Amino acid sequence: MDEFKRKLIQLVHSRKASWKEIYSILKYEASGNRGEETENAFNNPAYTQQLHRDLQLISVDRLLYHYSSQNIHLITIFDDEYPEKLKNIYQPPWILFAKGNLSMLKITDSLAVVGSRNATDYGYKSIDFLFPSLIKRNIVIVSGLAKGIDAHAHKTAIKLGGKTIGVIAGGFQHLYPKENSKLAEYMMETQLVLSEYPPATRPEKWHFPMRNRIISGLSEGTLVVEARKRSGSLITADFALNEGRNVFAIPGSILTPDSDGVHYLIQQGAKLIKSAEDILEEF
Repeated sequence: MDEFKRKLIQLVHSRKASWKEIYSILKYEASGNRGEETENAFNNPAYTQQLHRDLQLISVDRLLYHYSSQNIHLITIFDDEYPEKLKNIYQPPWILFAKGNLSMLKITDSLAVVGSRNATDYGYKSIDFLFPSLIKRNIVIVSGLAKGIDAHAHKTAIKLGGKTIGVIAGGFQHLYPKENSKLAEYMMETQLVLSEYPPATRPEKWHFPMRNRIISGLSEGTLVVEARKRSGSLITADFALNEGRNVFAIPGSILTPDSDGVHYLIQQGAKLIKSAEDILEEF
């Protein structure tokens, strides 16, 4: 492994470096200003000193040995295994921490499925109705391993013999929600689970909307199944729209706020979905 990637691994494990700060530092590294990158990137001696101290405590070799013993793979944005679709999003993850079947990252036909954590029977039945044709067409289902629609999407894909990718907030050692930890662990063995955060990272509130850009970024399109107007599902749909990806929406009852977000998306131009063929024709 070259020094550039080693530096990237150290920076991602440092709590002192944000995405933009990592970008600035790597840009200076690439320009040949090694050793002076933080000084040149930031006019803040106290910050620079803190960051250097932090990086000196991070042993890349120890980390890689530790992760290897747990079957955790590190895929940097400079590696061939890194999904091409994900490289093209706003602020793509510098590193993907992955457990499971890495070959799934190379499959081009993938659909993000997101929706309410408090899903109704209608939401579950909509997935049961649509998925057989999607799985038969080898569409990979991408979701966030949350309760409700996410979990049902993963479970239904597995039950039908399909492939599914889970993207989590926080790291592998702090799975959230706890009720889906067995599902996540099963997917780490037979499917694929991804995070942009080191395994020891506890999930923070802001991690959840940020991981949604990865869910949509891995996918050709995003299907929204039951969502209120202010919800993480609409954040995912916004990310998809911003990247020029398809947004699909299953209409619901006008008598419940559970579908207000879905109907808003349809009014904004999302494709109304009545059958799996409505989705498949866009692939």
